Amino acid sequence: MTSNKVSRRDFLRIGAFTAAGVALAGCGPTAAPAEPTSAPAAPTAAPVVQPTAAPKVEQIFRLLHDREEMDWSPFRGGGGHTRVLSVWWTPPAYYDGDGVLHPELFAEWTPNSDFTVWTFKLRDDVKFSDGSPVTAHDTVATWNCMTLPSSQHQRIGNYMTGVVGFKEASTGAAKTMPGLVAKDDYTLEVSLTAPDPVFFMRVASSLISPAKASQCVGPNGEEVLDWWQAKNGVVSSGPFTPEKTDMDTGEVVFVRNPYFYGPTPKLDKVVVLRVLDDAVCTTMLQNREADGHLSLLTPTVIDDLGADFMDGPMMPKGQHFWLHCKRKPTDDPNVRKALIMAVNSDELIQAGFPKGPHLAAKMVLNAVPGEDDPEYVPFPYDPDGARAALAASSYGSADNLPKMMFVGISTPAIEAGAQYIAEQWRQVLGVQAVDMKAAYDQYEGPDQESVQIFRDDVATRFPDTVAYLQGSIHSGSGNAKNKMGGYVNPEVDRLIDLAATKGTEDPDRLKLALQAQRVFREDWQFIPFYHERNGKMSMPWVKEHVLNMDTERVEPWKIYIEG
Repeated sequence: MTSNKVSRRDFLRIGAFTAAGVALAGCGPTAAPAEPTSAPAAPTAAPVVQPTAAPKVEQIFRLLHDREEMDWSPFRGGGGHTRVLSVWWTPPAYYDGDGVLHPELFAEWTPNSDFTVWTFKLRDDVKFSDGSPVTAHDTVATWNCMTLPSSQHQRIGNYMTGVVGFKEASTGAAKTMPGLVAKDDYTLEVSLTAPDPVFFMRVASSLISPAKASQCVGPNGEEVLDWWQAKNGVVSSGPFTPEKTDMDTGEVVFVRNPYFYGPTPKLDKVVVLRVLDDAVCTTMLQNREADGHLSLLTPTVIDDLGADFMDGPMMPKGQHFWLHCKRKPTDDPNVRKALIMAVNSDELIQAGFPKGPHLAAKMVLNAVPGEDDPEYVPFPYDPDGARAALAASSYGSADNLPKMMFVGISTPAIEAGAQYIAEQWRQVLGVQAVDMKAAYDQYEGPDQESVQIFRDDVATRFPDTVAYLQGSIHSGSGNAKNKMGGYVNPEVDRLIDLAATKGTEDPDRLKLALQAQRVFREDWQFIPFYHERNGKMSMPWVKEHVLNMDTERVEPWKIYIEG
């Protein structure tokens, strides 16, 4: 839980920050994703971007960050710092705030007839901040290096799993993937082990933006240590490039990339400052000592900063309480049923977010096609049914249940939700022994191997229903393996696997995916919590600040500070 006390370190940082006359700004709204479209029959041309006049007021866009992150390498694929990746890197393509796909580094893409080979044509005017071009060779080297286990890229499997050679490279058995070939400086060919009609959608992310190979990849194919640090002369390809990366104080400063291919950014600088205390961050925002935040999430955020601060459309991401299917007592389906039916989902969201911005979840899917599936029946709030299910279980009553243990209770809002669930279990079922912690390793001894309830998110990083379910309920997903304890339903897997072979315009792709979610529902494996609104987390004077479904800042060259 976050303390309300101001540490001496925070006080000193804030003092220096205020003395510099800084105005901070945060994240922009993300609109609901558009329905996926099939791979273009003809190559898609990159847009021509027209420059716009910059406002006359001082243009310093500064963001607060509340995590002690010492490693900002873009090769990690995770962490709060990834929310500014689009500030300093040019991605292959990107989704705008309405979920519409736009070419960027990749100007065109064309699949073969069975979607096993994709050819990407790169723009020839995208340059690193030293003036050198971004090439297909850089792309191949970057993606190979990101895939190696030593890079610890948290999400590389979301993008590269289907590439020929991924298994060998991701386990360290090889340093390169034969499926990645630079045909020339501006042509990339990707060969897949199986058809993937949405591969062009899959790679539209700043998390796999190509870096300069000669700078980030060593002779052994491994990532060069601290290559991303400003003090080491890092060059980047986005509208801004690092001027300062002080990991001790947590201050990171980006200035304009003089060789950026697009229009001149309206901002002069983007500054990120680490302030660990949420109360301090809130005060700075209220006093206009700060303009935005990377991830501020408290139960009173709307009361404190206004509804506009968290305004934005829904994103394809949900937070839920997952039940381990092999640990006592949630190994018993009737116990799972009892625990779920004892919870009122509408009251649960009120406990965590009484004034929003997020919405109560009823199913896994949201903000993708099929989110309004009329054939899906939400879990009922049924106290009598919950008591009957517990009585029918192998435990018979709450007196025979072991201690119920939660993990992932990491923010005040999530804790409020978990406390509501525990109280419902006490009132409806008579459950008395409940414990909850933020991290798994905070449990000790036998308790660590007995945790049954895992609060965690599932999401898709592009607007595809099948991809959403592949990463959440398919037996091959990390969520099924880890949070649900090795959950497997062969029918769920069959339906998802079959759906994945269908093109994006084939109605069977969606039909099969929705069938899979309905089958999963009957296994009673999770307590739905909330679906996330991608709040911009910036104050009203920050303009043209938009986030997409992947929490990337869309077209950051347009952002400006209004006087």
